[in-house]
Amino acid sequence: MIDVMERFLEDEISSQELYEEIYSFIDSFHIRNGEFEANYYIIKKMDQYNFFIYAENIFPDNHREIPYSLSIYKNDLIKSINRYAQLNGFTLMGNLDS
Repeated sequence: MIDVMERFLEDEISSQELYEEIYSFIDSFHIRNGEFEANYYIIKKMDQYNFFIYAENIFPDNHREIPYSLSIYKNDLIKSINRYAQLNGFTLMGNLDS
């Protein structure tokens, strides 16, 4: 089974700048819903607390496939990206207890 979170973290939290952009999107009170298009994954904000993370493959004939996805609660997502960022020596953002 594919560990979507692990693959997402490895592919998308690869620099301080990307970490900060993704964190800001997730934590923003002013973005009620929407999408953040990262390098390979898309983070879909359904509301303030619920997210989908999925890979999207777009083929030359313009059809799209979503080979796998993950639904996750905001606090769990922030904990995961902060843990990964800390392991990689990035400066953490926000409330570290969340």
